[in-house]
Amino acid sequence: MIFTTSLTNCLSTPDALGFVNAPSLATFDVRSPSTGLLLASLPDMDLGILRATIDKAAVAQKEWAGRPAAERSDIMRRWCNLIIAQVHDLSAVLTAEMGKPLPESRSELLHAAAYVEWYAEEAKRIYGETFPAPSRDKRMLVIKQPIGVVGAITPWNFPASMVARKVAPALAVGCSVVLKPAEQTPLVALALHTLAQRAGFPDGVFNLILAAKGNAVGKELCTNTKVRKISFTGSTEVGRLLMRQCAEHIKKISLELGGSAPFIVFDDADLDAAIEGAMQAKFRNAGQTCVSANRIYIQDGIYDRFAEKLTEKVRKLSVGDGVTPGVAIGPMIDARSIKKLKSHVDDAITKGARLLCGGNRHGKSGTFFEPTVISNVRRDMLVACDETFGPVAPLIRFSTVEDVIEQANDTIYGLAAYFYANDLKKVWHVAEALEYGMVGINTGRMSSEAAPFGGMKQSGMGREGSRHGADDYLEMKYLCFGNL
Repeated sequence: MIFTTSLTNCLSTPDALGFVNAPSLATFDVRSPSTGLLLASLPDMDLGILRATIDKAAVAQKEWAGRPAAERSDIMRRWCNLIIAQVHDLSAVLTAEMGKPLPESRSELLHAAAYVEWYAEEAKRIYGETFPAPSRDKRMLVIKQPIGVVGAITPWNFPASMVARKVAPALAVGCSVVLKPAEQTPLVALALHTLAQRAGFPDGVFNLILAAKGNAVGKELCTNTKVRKISFTGSTEVGRLLMRQCAEHIKKISLELGGSAPFIVFDDADLDAAIEGAMQAKFRNAGQTCVSANRIYIQDGIYDRFAEKLTEKVRKLSVGDGVTPGVAIGPMIDARSIKKLKSHVDDAITKGARLLCGGNRHGKSGTFFEPTVISNVRRDMLVACDETFGPVAPLIRFSTVEDVIEQANDTIYGLAAYFYANDLKKVWHVAEALEYGMVGINTGRMSSEAAPFGGMKQSGMGREGSRHGADDYLEMKYLCFGNL
């Protein structure tokens, strides 16, 4: 499989990237985290280009919002079909720039297409309401209108599905979008943007900004009065900064931020199912997900058996370049991630934890880390109180239901949680007590275009996916007719 051929197949013409060599623009490089090889040099767009793009989006949005919902829906469905038709080549692009195994890349792209399809259908279901007036001469109703220009900033770990999850609902309801993808993984976003153009989106409706640094772009999107809404997925630290920058204009903002997901296994759980769920929740995308199981709590009665079975499974995980058949764990996104993982493991061992497998950098090149299991972890260790964001599974022993609920909730984060149990009374109690926006019960994977994705506390605000995902891109307007 040749990466350059795959990228070209997703673009409008073989020379569609010719503008990157324009002498008036600086460029930045995109490199493979697996090999370090140069994949592309892209234009490092400045604030002048960004402001002109926002101006264009503001003009285009008015005409786009005025189109019938069915027409917007048809264009979005064509975009969905193009993504599915190009999924083979798009997967090669995604794996090359992000590193995840090809099967995971394919799964992500089909997930992205599912979001586009979902909101193609939701475009025709943006309903208002009427309600009884207090007097005979009045009529009262509510309509919903697109908020306007949306600034979207997407992360590197899911560079395709995060684009679809933000862009699709915005376009469906009649907004225009200015998208800034992560500088580490802009190529699949570029390909998706090209396919959107092929699908028939008018010029200026879906816009892409490529830049090596996100700070200046984020500030302009937050402070430019023509941008009416910000949607960001990334770290809580950056989310706080964007909130401060939006505050001056009281700008609507959606944030999907950090997570420190607890994964709880009670004595009455199906042990084998819990092991499979832990493998999914911890090691998918090499642990580089905001909903990754960060703290794994195991009740006393099954702790040793769980540790033994999980370690046996983890030892069998193959590490390597995502294009290699059979590879389950790809690279970390950069060398800083390796350093963080190693510091978390070393801190735990120094404080008395036991290393069951892994624990070190894998290989002499690339940014690979061994899948790792650590037992006898305490809550004061870094792996238990910081978001590790990698293939390191810390096992924490607990005794009672109330004890584990207290430990699970003892964090500033509240994105996702998982637990395995069979007693129905316990299931309801724990599900309601966990302070998280999403709870997986006897499952290690719960993301779906039909479900609202989002968190509580400092894991963010707003929801993506489901019918609720469209609400963040709409303004509610109350109309009162008098003298009738």
